[in-house]
Amino acid sequence: MNSSPSRTVLGRTLTEWFFSLPVFTLLLLTLIIGTGEMVHGQLLKLGESMFGDHNAQVQYFMLRADPVKPECNPNIDVDAEVARQSAGGAAAGGAADDIDNLFGGEPTAVDPAVVRKSVLQAQEICRMKHDLYEKVVQHQTPEVKVYRTIETSFHVLFQLGTDNRSLILLLMVAISAITTTLGFHHIGIRPGHYSKDYLLQSGSQLLASGLLLYSCWRYFEILGASGVPIEHPLLHYIWMGLFSILVLINLKRVVMPVKSEHGEGNWSGAFLSIPLYAHMATVAGVYFLIKGHDAGLAIYINQLMELPSIFMNLGLFIWAGMLLKQSRLVDLFMNILRPWSLSPQLLTYIILLAASYATAYTGASGVFVIAAGGIIYHEVRAAGGTRQFALAATAMSGSLGVVLRPCLLVVLIAALNKQVTTSGLYHWGFYVFLLTSTLFFLASQLLRTERAAIESPRTAIPAMLRQVIPTIPYIIVVVTVVWLYEAVLDTKLNEITAPTIMPVILLITLVYDKISNRGKTELTPDYASHRQEGVEKSIRFATNETIGHIGALLSLMTLSLAMGGVIERSEVMGFFPKVFENHWIAMTFLVVTKVLLGMIMDPFGAVVLVSGTLAPIAYANNIDPLHFWMMVLVAFELGYLLPPVAINQLLTRQVIGEDEVNTADKEVKQLGFYRRYERWILPLAVMAVGLVVVSYAPLAVHDFPELKFIADWFPAPPH
Repeated sequence: MNSSPSRTVLGRTLTEWFFSLPVFTLLLLTLIIGTGEMVHGQLLKLGESMFGDHNAQVQYFMLRADPVKPECNPNIDVDAEVARQSAGGAAAGGAADDIDNLFGGEPTAVDPAVVRKSVLQAQEICRMKHDLYEKVVQHQTPEVKVYRTIETSFHVLFQLGTDNRSLILLLMVAISAITTTLGFHHIGIRPGHYSKDYLLQSGSQLLASGLLLYSCWRYFEILGASGVPIEHPLLHYIWMGLFSILVLINLKRVVMPVKSEHGEGNWSGAFLSIPLYAHMATVAGVYFLIKGHDAGLAIYINQLMELPSIFMNLGLFIWAGMLLKQSRLVDLFMNILRPWSLSPQLLTYIILLAASYATAYTGASGVFVIAAGGIIYHEVRAAGGTRQFALAATAMSGSLGVVLRPCLLVVLIAALNKQVTTSGLYHWGFYVFLLTSTLFFLASQLLRTERAAIESPRTAIPAMLRQVIPTIPYIIVVVTVVWLYEAVLDTKLNEITAPTIMPVILLITLVYDKISNRGKTELTPDYASHRQEGVEKSIRFATNETIGHIGALLSLMTLSLAMGGVIERSEVMGFFPKVFENHWIAMTFLVVTKVLLGMIMDPFGAVVLVSGTLAPIAYANNIDPLHFWMMVLVAFELGYLLPPVAINQLLTRQVIGEDEVNTADKEVKQLGFYRRYERWILPLAVMAVGLVVVSYAPLAVHDFPELKFIADWFPAPPH
């Protein structure tokens, strides 16, 4: 979010001091915690290599604290102990006698030989404990004590951050939500422009915040009355504090409405500008009140705290996306393609292939649209593509990569469903990606109206190679960072480590980009006017944008959880059978429901809901779990492109600008149906066909023996 003009202190606005700086600190702290865990793992390995003694069977973990001397006696008088235990056992009848009596057996006498064997075994174990104790004491050198002090102190420091992930996440969400509300940056079907838009936005958010505040207060009250100590009461105070602030902000704006320079507007248009999260909060809040479940909203939004790492990682991915937006990386990639003078369709296909992998590394489809959508739109237009086609390409740029490694949504699915693994999902996800990308290529080629141009390789290759040269330093930076993590911290770049490593890569890359290109204003094209000069300004601007997007996206995700609760508690699923006549009918039911969920819910919230409600139906109808979740991912992306929400289309409109979208619609007003609605139809057609193939092709291969050979084309996923 861009800060509105206001009083500055030390060259920074109050908004930046009170909102941007804390969020930047929390994001940086999250990075430090993630890297710190990797560092601590290496400290343990280093401690083992330096102080572990395999010959003496002493490992470093035994040396991390002062040893405690065993209390047993290794020099016990065996004969006396045997006699004592035999006499005691005989007097009491023995444990064996009791068991025998229980099952009707005859009492047995204590066997001294058995007792002696037991005593000797105990003595041997005791001697081993004392022997190990002496070895550990001998290895407690001054060097060990110094090293363990450093290692354990490091562990305590970062464990403190790890144990408070929920608090860090909630503080980030609270600050971002307040900032997003102040800036009217929440996601609606259309952005606010007019005075009535802002008034209705404020009124709807006042109602939503009031319902959330009441629910959180009642939840805290119910927990207090239960007699059980409240776990993490600070989290409850922050929730209530957040919604109290939001109530006050929106109440002021209702009483003292914001005036727009664009005029009053109309109420029908204003209704479309209501934030989607406010719709969800109102529907869910009213439902829970009617059902007498006052704490319902609070219970479901607190599910955000159950998987804090997932949503903190999403915040890091958003930050990485905004840092990417401030750099020239996408420009440099496009420079490599320009010498080929590709047709818009060919260029878009290549862009989508690259964007898919970038999407996977930015965590969610919407993040990449925000980060690179403006550049993609510009390049497709520069290649001769129509506005409608460029808008379609931009909206779809984030839709193909959600099935690729290391996409965060796949990690969440595997975390909630033990029937699947990330490796299996990514394995089949690659084939789904090939399918959808190929479908886009075929569709764009069939529907094009101009020649599929391409420059002669003799001309293009030398020019392309010249454009590769400027990218080499950036490649070196990326490879170096990845190598350092792997060589020094023994940590590879994968779906688990990507949320930590990717922001570090983008931060270092951005620093290099700004330093190496200082003063070269010609390298900043008109469409990239958002880019700032200098390292500090760029990071600050990226953080400001990150706050707005965290506030908007996580608000939507949080209330999606509440909407999922409404669907779950309303027992809508009870109207449908759990076992269908055959798996074809079951799959059709599941496809329709997933698309509908994708239309109205955020995928992260929808995954939580589906895991508990619809996934068991799929398994009960003999639908393979991997097949089911591949279908879910494609269905969600199709839902992301469908009204009434069409979040990827909304984000495209946001990054391209309302005026440009309106111009795109006006210039095709007199053309045929497809050309008028190309930005909608093309992405929907590709994803819909992809969904049909992903959903039903595996069933056909399973049911028809003549198609079994197709299964041999695809190797099984790794275990």
